[in-house]
Amino acid sequence: MTENAQQQPPAPDTELPTQYAPADVEGPLYERWVERGYFEADAKSDKPPYTIVIPPPNVTGSLHLGHAFQHTLMDALTRRKRMQGYESLWLPGMDHAGIATQNKVEQQLAEEGKSRHDLGREEFVERVWQWKEEYGGKILGQMRRLGDGVDWSRERFTMDEGLSKAVQTIFKKLYDDELIYRAERIINWCPRCLTAISDIEVEYQEDDGELVSIKYGEGDETLVVATTRAETMLGDTAVAVHPDDERYRHLVGKRIKLPLTDRSIPVVADTHVDPEFGTGAVKVTPAHDPNDFAIGQRHGLESITVMDERAVITTHGPFQGLDRFEARSAIVAALRSQGRIVAEKRPYVHSVGHCSRCKTTIEPRLSMQWWVKVGPLAKAAGDAVRDGRVKIHPEDMSKRYFDWVDNMHDWCISRQLWWGHRIPVWYGPEGEVVCVGPDEEPPTGEGWRQDTDVLDTWFSSGLWPFSTLGWPEQTESLAKFYPTDVLLTGHDIIFFWVARMMMFGLYAMDGEVPFRTIALTGLVRDERGKKMSKSFGNVVDPLDWMDKYGSDAVRFTLARGANPGTDVPIGEDWVQASRNFANKIWNATRFALMNGATVEGPLPAPEQLSATDRWILSRLNKTVAEVDAYYEDFQFAKLSDALYHFAWDEVFDWYVELSKTTFQAGGAAAEASKRVLGEVLDVTLKLLHPVVPFVTDTLWTTLTGGESVVVAEWPEDSGFRDEAAEQEISTLQSVITEVRRFRADQGLQPGQRVPARLTLDGTALAPHEAAIRQLLRLQPEGDSFTATATLPVAGAEVALDLSGTIDVAAERKRLAKDLAAAEKEKAQATAKLGNEAFLAKAPENVVDKIRTRLAKAQEDITRITAQLEKLPQA
Repeated sequence: MTENAQQQPPAPDTELPTQYAPADVEGPLYERWVERGYFEADAKSDKPPYTIVIPPPNVTGSLHLGHAFQHTLMDALTRRKRMQGYESLWLPGMDHAGIATQNKVEQQLAEEGKSRHDLGREEFVERVWQWKEEYGGKILGQMRRLGDGVDWSRERFTMDEGLSKAVQTIFKKLYDDELIYRAERIINWCPRCLTAISDIEVEYQEDDGELVSIKYGEGDETLVVATTRAETMLGDTAVAVHPDDERYRHLVGKRIKLPLTDRSIPVVADTHVDPEFGTGAVKVTPAHDPNDFAIGQRHGLESITVMDERAVITTHGPFQGLDRFEARSAIVAALRSQGRIVAEKRPYVHSVGHCSRCKTTIEPRLSMQWWVKVGPLAKAAGDAVRDGRVKIHPEDMSKRYFDWVDNMHDWCISRQLWWGHRIPVWYGPEGEVVCVGPDEEPPTGEGWRQDTDVLDTWFSSGLWPFSTLGWPEQTESLAKFYPTDVLLTGHDIIFFWVARMMMFGLYAMDGEVPFRTIALTGLVRDERGKKMSKSFGNVVDPLDWMDKYGSDAVRFTLARGANPGTDVPIGEDWVQASRNFANKIWNATRFALMNGATVEGPLPAPEQLSATDRWILSRLNKTVAEVDAYYEDFQFAKLSDALYHFAWDEVFDWYVELSKTTFQAGGAAAEASKRVLGEVLDVTLKLLHPVVPFVTDTLWTTLTGGESVVVAEWPEDSGFRDEAAEQEISTLQSVITEVRRFRADQGLQPGQRVPARLTLDGTALAPHEAAIRQLLRLQPEGDSFTATATLPVAGAEVALDLSGTIDVAAERKRLAKDLAAAEKEKAQATAKLGNEAFLAKAPENVVDKIRTRLAKAQEDITRITAQLEKLPQA
């Protein structure tokens, strides 16, 4: 933290409002945290570093549940480490989102009746920067609403000056090392976005298409090929068959006529062809299919491009000027009229690639592009995980990572856009090619021009862990905070982003990994486990839930569903339940403060404490250890669940209630319990803080008078355990629970007082009589007391006088039902133990369990029979 973070705050309020109002608390409290510099990381600090870089959201984006989910978990990790004494850095920023942002501005221009070409490149880029300043970054304000504890003083943008220098530096380094090259290859082309996109930006879906079988050639020298893209036949330059296919061996090396054209094309033999699929003959269009391109390379075939960048046919003839889908229908009709259609199948459902941005059908296209030679980079990225320098969590996700990096194709990094990092390569009038580094002057003079393409957005994002810390300069921040500790992100972008950062980090930082752990999360789904989609009508704006229930409630709901690598279902009812939990924390702390709970002075020695006090302190230390273990294993759901049940069930429902009689009695025991209650709340609020920061900070500062729980020390397990006290209170809980169940069965109101005689002598429950009577609403027995029901529980006996209140018939019915169940259990156990064949085969531990069941059933029969005998006659 910075010096600003050390300033002493004004004295806290000593009283809490009767109700918690998140809307009144969260905004001002967050701004106070930021003003005090709590989230600012100091590179000069002597504290050990802990670093997480935020997966940069698109500048065009707004906060969705996926962001809120991952941000909650990253915030929890960094808040806890800050409390543990680490120099904790959570670094924020945004991605320039090349295609998405350019599309936004082009849409804006279209509304003005203009295109980017009307403005020219320089003016258009300036217009995009204006749009970014006016409309971009909406998500940053929403991150504040969620409570993100990021270091805003370090906010970065992938197009800012420092990161742009990093991009140019690594491009030059890769180019000089011959790991970047320019080549004409088949790429994925989006005819709407008018740019190449990478393999991992192509979304495949099952589309209804058509499969048309076409006869090529004449007379005896014919073959039948099948295609789903008949329009590409205009660019066919061969038909391929398998070299071992006897059906076509006589045609290999010959030329056959290509329908609808005046060209003939060769028949080539290639092992890529599957002779068992279809007719065993495939048309080869090297300029419009990646597999065909590879065949064309092996056989020296010509590549003929038949479509322009908008997927309009360019080949001279009757189809020129038609869109690809219009041309498909027209070509099939023309072939049909010539009798060349052998078969047609519609609909033909098959997998078709679509642009992940605009959903347009992708067109494979031969194009001159820039590529990264990923072989050595991908090997290094795989080795770093295999040798343990980087851990993937959960471990079973490693297979998906290896499947990708071990089989990665060279990466097309050029995009035909204007918004982005322009490729730093200049072409001279005599064919010269010069790559320019950030500290070099580009060549000047007549005929020199810069490459018009920009780099793939993921290229700059791949530098994020080190470029945001100042690389290529050797800054204090880079030395202090690199490598980062954890990359927490969704399993769906292992390929987009994680692998890119691994490759570039290891390459640029001389073999040093970009992060030590990759913690992969699932995706947020609706409460039925269905993917959230606008078309399904189940998309939720987390800001709506924050407005309604508070940010803490949204955060706790998301964390409680966060099992590593598993998708997270979420519904509004769950957020409402989390809001109720926040209210419970508030009300319990308010009660504690009203009754004198304190953190002043040392805890009394164990021998000066009641069993109830020793029990809750023992459970508190176990919970601290449990929560720490879950954090180290990224088990956010389990740690949240553990905290929920400890806080609600053990602290608020049991300890606070059991302490009421002690407080009422006063004296030394009451003073000791007030100190214990203060300790328990102090530690519990600290444990809860990373997940639910707002309500906990408000309560903790009021309870302790401390500056802020944000900068408080994380609790440690003191090692204190008291198993005897835990057993004693467990017995007490079982008595209270059993009697409460009996009261409910009788239809007694919770507050209805009932005369009772408690026989507790000789049991550990004797010191708890006052608490038992208070919690169960049991009044002392009077002179006219008559036990109408007796409950033997845990060695004690609770006799109740329910005269005039008990439904004797209902009680007899209940006990008769319990007796029948016990007798059935006894009969089943007796039958098994009397079966010699069973006893001969069953393991000893199984037989022992059945003997225990028999003994328990007999005990229940005896107990229930006695209770029935004691019931008054109806």
